[in-house]
Amino acid sequence: MLRDGPGPEPRLVGPIPPAALAFQHRAEADQLRAMLEDGGTAVLEGRSAGRIPVAGALVGLGGVGKSQLAADYARTVLADGTVDLVVWVTATERPAIIDRLAQAGRELCASGLADPEQAARAFLAWLAPKRSAAPLRWLVVLDDLTLPGDMNDLWPPASPQGRTLVTTRRQDAALTGPGRNRLQVGLFTPGQAIAYLSEALAAYERTAHDEDLAALAAALGHLPLALSQAAAYLADTGSTISAYRQALADRATALHDLAPDLLPDQQSHTVAAAWALSIDHADTLKPEGLARPLLQLAACLDPYGIPATVLTSGPARTYLAHHRTSRPDNQPAESRTKSAAEVEPVSAAEVERAISALRRLSLLTYTPDTPATAVRVHQLLQHAVRDTLTPDQRYETAHAAADSLIDAWPDIERDTQLAQALRANTTALTAQTEAELHRPNAHRVLHRSGHSLGEAGQVTAARDHFQYLTKTTHRHLGPDHPDTLTTRGNLATWQGQAGDAAGAAKAYADLLTHMIRVLGPDHPATLPTRSNLASWRGEAGDAAGAAEAYADLLTDLIQALGPDHPATLTTRSNLATWQGQAGDATGAAEAFTDLLTDRIRVLGPDHPDTLITRSNLASWRGEAGDAAGAAEAFTDLLTDRIRVLGPDHPDTLITRSNLATWQGQAGDATGAAEPYAGLLTHMIRVLGPDHPDTLTTRSNLATWQGQAGDATGAAETYADLLTHMIRVLGPNHPATLTTRSNLASWRGEAGDATGAAEAFTDLLTDRIRVLGPDHPDTLTTRNNLATWQGRAGDVSGAAEAYADLLTDRIRVLGPDHPDTLTTRNNLATWQGRAGDVSGAAEAYAQLLAAQQRLNGEDHPDTFAAWGSYAYWRGQAGDTAEAIAATTQLLERMTEALGDDHPHLQVLRHNLAYLRDHS
Repeated sequence: MLRDGPGPEPRLVGPIPPAALAFQHRAEADQLRAMLEDGGTAVLEGRSAGRIPVAGALVGLGGVGKSQLAADYARTVLADGTVDLVVWVTATERPAIIDRLAQAGRELCASGLADPEQAARAFLAWLAPKRSAAPLRWLVVLDDLTLPGDMNDLWPPASPQGRTLVTTRRQDAALTGPGRNRLQVGLFTPGQAIAYLSEALAAYERTAHDEDLAALAAALGHLPLALSQAAAYLADTGSTISAYRQALADRATALHDLAPDLLPDQQSHTVAAAWALSIDHADTLKPEGLARPLLQLAACLDPYGIPATVLTSGPARTYLAHHRTSRPDNQPAESRTKSAAEVEPVSAAEVERAISALRRLSLLTYTPDTPATAVRVHQLLQHAVRDTLTPDQRYETAHAAADSLIDAWPDIERDTQLAQALRANTTALTAQTEAELHRPNAHRVLHRSGHSLGEAGQVTAARDHFQYLTKTTHRHLGPDHPDTLTTRGNLATWQGQAGDAAGAAKAYADLLTHMIRVLGPDHPATLPTRSNLASWRGEAGDAAGAAEAYADLLTDLIQALGPDHPATLTTRSNLATWQGQAGDATGAAEAFTDLLTDRIRVLGPDHPDTLITRSNLASWRGEAGDAAGAAEAFTDLLTDRIRVLGPDHPDTLITRSNLATWQGQAGDATGAAEPYAGLLTHMIRVLGPDHPDTLTTRSNLATWQGQAGDATGAAETYADLLTHMIRVLGPNHPATLTTRSNLASWRGEAGDATGAAEAFTDLLTDRIRVLGPDHPDTLTTRNNLATWQGRAGDVSGAAEAYADLLTDRIRVLGPDHPDTLTTRNNLATWQGRAGDVSGAAEAYAQLLAAQQRLNGEDHPDTFAAWGSYAYWRGQAGDTAEAIAATTQLLERMTEALGDDHPHLQVLRHNLAYLRDHS
C-alpha cells in the first residue's frame, strides 16, 4: 500500500492508448476532470452491493473520441501524481475484463491464484479501503464497455479514494440513470474539426485552405474518428479534398473504400466497422429484430431530424414487419416471403421501443419534446447502413420512407416546423435514392414537397424544385411519360406563381402541344392543361382571351364528359371568373348564380366546390355594385364554413377575410380593420407568419387601417410588410410589387405626395421589367403615378399622363373594360383641375352614358360619374344643367339606397349650394 509522503512511482496496469495525432483539447476534458474530482458515485441497477464508484461515464456514438478523452485523463493524473494506480481495462467482453483485473491482482497483490476470476476478485478486494492501511488513490478505466451485464460482480468497490471511469456507447438506465454521473461526448465543433484536420494534414506534410477543411469537416459530420481516417487516406493516396468529398457523396462509393490501408492512431476499426457491433446488439434488444430495419429506414432520411410520426406511420410499420430480422423467440422472421395477412403487425409502441433500443446504443438521439426533428442519426452512420443494403433493399426502403413521409404529411400544414422537416426529409431521401423514387413512376412525395414549398409562400423555391424535378423525370422516365408531363405543368404553375405569368402561359402552350401529340386532344390530362393555359393567359393580362378559351373548353367538356361532370362545372366557374375579370361583373354574378344551382343539385350544399361557388358569387355581386349584399352573403357563408370545415380551415379564414373586405366596401372601414386584426392573429397561429394568406391579411389590415383614417399607420405597416415580402417572396414577385404600390399610395395619403410620385416612378420601371408594358398591373402603376404626380402639384402633367394611359388601356383592354372607364374618369378629373372645366364636363357626360349602358342606372360607378358630371357642369357655368343633373341623381339614389344613406346628405348639400348660387 502507498502511504503518505514520498513513495514509489504510480503504477499502470494495462496499456493506455496513445494520444491521437493532432489531439484536440475539448471542453469535455475539463468537464470530465471536474466530474471525477467531485467524487460522485452511482448505484448500478441489478447489483445488491449498493453504491458503485462509477464516478464518470463517457457516453456517445462510436467514433466521437470517448477513449481518447479517458486516455488523456488517465495520462494526466499519472503525470501529476494525483493517483497511485491506474488500471486500463478493455471492456468489450467479459473474459477480457477478467483477464485484465486478474493481471492487476497478480502484479499488485502478489496473488498466486491460477484461476483468473479468483485473481480478479482478489484484486477488487485489495482495492477496498482498510483501516490499517494507508489510503490508496486509484483509477480504473473500463474502456468501451459493450454489455453492462459483463460487469456483474466485477465492479470496483466503493472507496473515497477510488474512481471508476467507463467509456461506453450504452445509455442504459443501469449506467446513466438519474443521480449517476454521465458525460455525453459529442462531435467536434466546426473549429475543432478544422484545427484537427489542419494539424493532422500538416503532420502528413499536406496543407489545405480553411474553407476546404471546413467543407470536408462538414461532409464528415465533424466525427473525430472519420476525420482522422480521412486525413490518413488523403496522405496515403495523395487525393484532393474535393475528390474525397465527391467520392463520399457518391452513393456508389462505400465508406470502407475511403478508409486508409493502415488505420492511424492504432485504431482497430474503420468508421463503418465501428458501428456494426452496436447495430447487432441493438437488434437483440426488445422488441427483437426491429432496430436494424428501423435504422435502415432512418438512414434514408434527414440526419438533422426525422419526425417521430414518420417512423411510427402505417407504411413504416408495414416495412418493419416485413423486414424484421428476428421474431421475439429469436427465430428467423422469413417475413418477406409471407403475405401481408401472415406477417405479424408492428405497433407504434414497438417502434418507439425500437427507437429506445437504438438510443441506448448511441446510434441515434431522440428528443420527443421537439417532435418535428425528434430522431437524429449521424450522416456517416446513415452512409454505413445504406452501404449494407442490396439494390432490392434500397428500392424497398426508399419507397417505404417516401410512403411514410406522405402518410405523415398533413393536408393542411398548420405546423410550419413539421412541414419544413418533412420537406427536408424528402430532400435527403431524394439525394440518396433519386433513381429508386422514379421507378416505376415518380413517387408523389416528390411533388408533395414542391407544392408544400409553394403553399408555405416559398414560390421561387417551389419553381426551382419543379424545374429540377422536370429534369429528373425527363432523365429517368423520358419526355413523353405522364409524370414528366405532369411535372412540366407544375413547373409552369409555380413559374406563374413566382411572378412570370407570361412565361407560365407560354410553358402551358408548349406543354399542350406536346400532350396533344402524345395523349390526344381529349385525354383527361390534356383538358386540364387547356384550362391552366387559359388561366395563365388571363393572369398575364389577357382576361378576354382567357374567357374565350374557357368558353371553347366548356363546349368540348360538355360533349366529352357531360354537363354535370366536375371538370365541366369547374370550367364554368373559371369562365365566369374571367368574364368578370374582363369587365362584365354583372355577367359573372349571373353565371355563378346559375352554377350554384347546379353545384347544389349535383354535389350537395356542403360540398367544398359548392361553398367555393357561393364565395365567388358573393364576390362578384360586390364587384357588380352590391357591396352590402356581398357582406351579407359572406356572413352566411362563414357560418356554414365553420360548421363544415371548422374555424381553422384555410377556406374558413379566407371567408373571414372576404367578409371583412366587403364590410369595408359597404362603408364600414373601421368594421373591416378590426376583424382583420383578429384574423391576422389567427392566421399566424394556424398558417405561420410567412404563409401567403398571412401576408395578404397583413396587407388588407394595413389598407383598412388607412381607410379608417390612419394613413400614417397604414404606411408604416406596409413598410414592415415590404421587408417581410422581399425576404419570403423576393423583390420581383407580383405580391411584393403590389406591396410597394400600396406603400407608395399610403405615404402619399399620409402627406408625402412627392415621395409617392417618386416611389411610383421607381415601381413603374420594375413593373415594365418584370411584367411588361401592357400588363394590367403595369397600367395600374401608370394610373397611380399620374394621380400622385397631380397631387404633388403637376396637374397638367397628370392630365397628359392619363391621356396617354387611356390610349393604351383602350388598345389593351378595350373601351368598356372597368379599368378603361376608371382611366377616363381620372382623365376627366385632372383635365378639369388643369383648367379645362368644359372638357371635364363633356368627358363625364360620355363616361356617364357608358356606365349607364354597361352597369345600369343604380351601379355605384354610375352614381359617381353622374355626380362628377353635375359638378363639372356647375364649374363650367351651366348651373341649370348642374341643378337638373343633381336633382335627377338625388331622386335615383334615394330610390335605390333609401333616405338615410350618407351619400345623400352630400348631394342635398351640393344641390342647395347650386340653387343658392344660380
